[in-house]
Amino acid sequence: MKKVERINIIMRYINNRAHFTISEIMHEFNISRSTAIRDIREIEAMGMPLVAEVGRDGGYFVMSNSVLPTVRFTDNEIKALFIAFMATRNLQLPYLKSRHSLAEKLLGLISQNQQDDLVLLNQILLFEGTNPHNPDLLDLSDLPHPMLEQLIQILLEDRYLAVSVEEAREIKSYPIYLMRLYREKSAWQIEGFDLLEGKRRIIPVDNLTEVKPYPEKKRMSKKKIAEQLGRQEEDINLVVELGPKAIAQFKKYHPLKMTISYTNPYQTTAILKTFLNVHHPDELTEVTNWLLFLGADIKVREIPKEVVEELQDRVEVLGNK
Repeated sequence: MKKVERINIIMRYINNRAHFTISEIMHEFNISRSTAIRDIREIEAMGMPLVAEVGRDGGYFVMSNSVLPTVRFTDNEIKALFIAFMATRNLQLPYLKSRHSLAEKLLGLISQNQQDDLVLLNQILLFEGTNPHNPDLLDLSDLPHPMLEQLIQILLEDRYLAVSVEEAREIKSYPIYLMRLYREKSAWQIEGFDLLEGKRRIIPVDNLTEVKPYPEKKRMSKKKIAEQLGRQEEDINLVVELGPKAIAQFKKYHPLKMTISYTNPYQTTAILKTFLNVHHPDELTEVTNWLLFLGADIKVREIPKEVVEELQDRVEVLGNK
């Protein structure tokens, strides 16, 4: 009997009894004491309200006025869950080290016909980063940087952090208030407010060596952080109108800080307003590449001369080929 099937049967067994012991579970399902304890702990983690009784004859009982919840999925819901699960492979997402056990639990909740449909979908659907000859073979590791889960766990408690980062073979430390954690260009990034230097700072998660809460006595209030960020808002120097083809390109990819506002009810035209730091070479190159990626369905209303010069140089290079 598979583990998922056994746990489901044990849950039904428990739910039909007012009281049970480890020995009863061992005898009923012919399993060892350690296996019975692991299964009961897993059942508790799934949300079943068990209460342990202390004493020589102690055991467990299900908390009164609680029943085992019934989970049922429609065929379309099963397919939606499975396809979403498949599509996240290769994305280095946190908490997905247990893909195999998650998939087993999902399969344990559905009928044989639904399982057969999922097997077929796995054979015919391909997503970016998979090998067409072997869909289970990934181009990249499916596991994220080991610091990512630790970072998220700390963030659930506190957003004031002391982070250590490896930069140019040196370890540097920054006290930050984390504003957001995002993934861009296949890499996880921290956008935070540097509490010492009083400015925004972008930190690649891959470069983290240590993360811990920042001491409370050294912190700046959230209100003061917001005030400082508000004073640092820079003047808009790029204004672009987008047509339907450019909007489609925008949806495929856009830098994190770029947002558009639709200018008609049908969402076929939009406007983009932002600030470009033209003195930052990497940002200048990235924006130039991205404007070319948007295509010809744009109208530029305002643009820094440095970007125009970069675009002209790029067009000349293409024209000489």
